[in-house]
Amino acid sequence: MKISKGLLALLIILAVIIVDQAVKIWVKTHFYLGEDLPIFSWFQLVFVQNNGMAFGMEMGSKLFLSLFRIVAVIALVWIIIKIKDKPAVTAGFMACIALITAGAAGNIIDCVFYGLIFNNPVPPGVAQLFPPDGGYAPIFHGRVVDMLYFPLFSFYWPEWMPWVGGERFLFFQPVFNIADSAITVGMVILIFFYPHLLSGETLKERGTEEREIEGQSDRETEGQRGE
Repeated sequence: MKISKGLLALLIILAVIIVDQAVKIWVKTHFYLGEDLPIFSWFQLVFVQNNGMAFGMEMGSKLFLSLFRIVAVIALVWIIIKIKDKPAVTAGFMACIALITAGAAGNIIDCVFYGLIFNNPVPPGVAQLFPPDGGYAPIFHGRVVDMLYFPLFSFYWPEWMPWVGGERFLFFQPVFNIADSAITVGMVILIFFYPHLLSGETLKERGTEEREIEGQSDRETEGQRGE
């Protein structure tokens, strides 16, 4: 059974948000802040929180970031609705837009609601969902939960290197979440495999072709009536 591109986008968005939130709530209610759980030498679960963008980056005030994310998700949903029936838009392109939308929405939930529904105890205390004394922050001021940490490899810079000589370099340092991963995967695939659709040229060309075909069909119909 072939599903429509609009339904595909909806299913991807729902799946990513559900998995992302399930993992975040589990980590929030089972780990104290800063606790880590080694899975492999190159992968750990580490509970951290941040105010910023994807991968813990900081930009502007907390309220600004929350409102920015909401506006971005509304714009992405509008784009999905607008392009879902266009023949030039492939299922892969739609999946990428859906991943980005889901990732942004997943982090919005943290920002908007987590301050209201969780407390934020001092380690080694573990957060409680719907605490009787209320949450740790007002609406729009919650902190994003991150937990995925991949210290893949490390080395020490040679002593003769300027500025960094003798210092340890670790790849990959940021701690992130499933929502961040969805945004990154969607963006990377879009850039490398769908630059023609990002530019809008293919959509414009396809739209022009469709209008020309419709115009030709109308002319043929008028000609047949004249005969």
